[in-house]
Amino acid sequence: MPLKLPTLTLGQGSRALWALTLLSLPITSFRYLPFLGTGTTVRPLAVYPLAILLPLLLLRIWKKEIARPLPGTLVALAAFLLAALASTALGMILAPLPLRGVEYADRALRSLLTLGMGLAFFLAAVWMNQTKEDLHFTARWLLWGMFAHLLWGAVQFWGLNTGKRQILTQIQQSFSVRGLVKNKRVSGFAFEPSWLAGQLTSLYLPWLMGAWLGKEKLFGTLSRWAQPLLGLSALVLLLMTYSRSGLLVTTLAGALTFLLAGGVSFLAQGWGWFLAGFRRGQVKSPGDRIRAGIGRVLLLALFFAVLAGAAFFLADKGYIAAFFTAPKDNLFEYAVSVYLGPRLAYASAALQAFYASPLFGVGLGGSGFWIYPNLPDWALSGVPEIAEQLSPLSAQFPNPKNLFVRLLAETGLVGFTLFVAFYFSVLADALDLLGKKERFLGAMGLFALTAIVLQGFSQDSFAMPEIWLNLGVLTGAAGAFLQAEEM
Repeated sequence: MPLKLPTLTLGQGSRALWALTLLSLPITSFRYLPFLGTGTTVRPLAVYPLAILLPLLLLRIWKKEIARPLPGTLVALAAFLLAALASTALGMILAPLPLRGVEYADRALRSLLTLGMGLAFFLAAVWMNQTKEDLHFTARWLLWGMFAHLLWGAVQFWGLNTGKRQILTQIQQSFSVRGLVKNKRVSGFAFEPSWLAGQLTSLYLPWLMGAWLGKEKLFGTLSRWAQPLLGLSALVLLLMTYSRSGLLVTTLAGALTFLLAGGVSFLAQGWGWFLAGFRRGQVKSPGDRIRAGIGRVLLLALFFAVLAGAAFFLADKGYIAAFFTAPKDNLFEYAVSVYLGPRLAYASAALQAFYASPLFGVGLGGSGFWIYPNLPDWALSGVPEIAEQLSPLSAQFPNPKNLFVRLLAETGLVGFTLFVAFYFSVLADALDLLGKKERFLGAMGLFALTAIVLQGFSQDSFAMPEIWLNLGVLTGAAGAFLQAEEM
């Protein structure tokens, strides 16, 4: 008899491709994506499985296998897309002069491509997360990707501190367009350390925080030790990046999520447990009370020792310590001293495009043409990065390095308002879930959205998967969760 090969259903095939997409997210600047051009640094490996996944998902929608393909949040996002297309069409009509041989049409096409890439990640996340089982599947494969980051990051930290930089750089360049940075900061599989920190903050830590606050077991019986261990390991890896924005964003997003997602009750329970070790009525014998008290004191001492160790670890890095040692007499001199001068200068110059066309902006990709002619005077001397870019030998094309400045400059108040409306729609879903005791998903969404908004002040690319994926997961699953609560 002929051997019958097993056949995959559309659902099984899409799940396999979704797992590959999530697992490959750590590689952010894959060397072999030729259609993006040599000047593009955002080159996710996950684009390959995603490109096969999307047609399958559209086929499943056509066959009505996906129950909620068009959640309400897509209305605001679709309106933003239409506004961005209108702004870009207007930009084509009023195209600026070429800059370093680059025409506006080239930048507009590249921007539309990167925006489309980001939207593809968002839509795939919406359509692949309709049930709690889907959420657990997504979480597990995402965290396996983070585990790969942890392993390669640990190898990098060891190698960079033991003289193995050359071989590590060769390995990194075998799959990435860039090797390792010049100092001892760890970048994992990402393009640079700050990108790794951004992934940890907006892609991975939201799931671990949400699972902790919502008491969700993502790995079954292994969750009790696996989830805390992954969370602590992710924080250690974040320290190894020495990313100031990553550390600040994680702290702010974590604190806000903890407060709004009911974390105060966790503090009260923890404080009650701590005091119980010293109360006579809570412990049977004096010996047990002494052991319980000593254990709690040692645990508290360990907590403060870890905090002190992290502080000393970071303080030893001049890149971090500059925030506290730089002169504060002048705002611009301080910004330059703490290595924020170029970002502030680019954003300030790009805003001139918004002032010139406040309603519709200058079109996607157009803000870079306004930067060099409008750089502030204080940035023209004493800022090596800007001096290097202004050199006639440089081929670099400038960008605002701030998502919200870019939105204002390129899509005007119309596009900016619609994009912020999209964020508010996602926030409403997260808060609604928290109000209906779906703490796991609500806390994940709140942490992710807060981190993504804060990250937007230091990056401006639409193609970064981490600014779309978790928001898509929340949007896709929120409808099912809220509908179940109402029944």
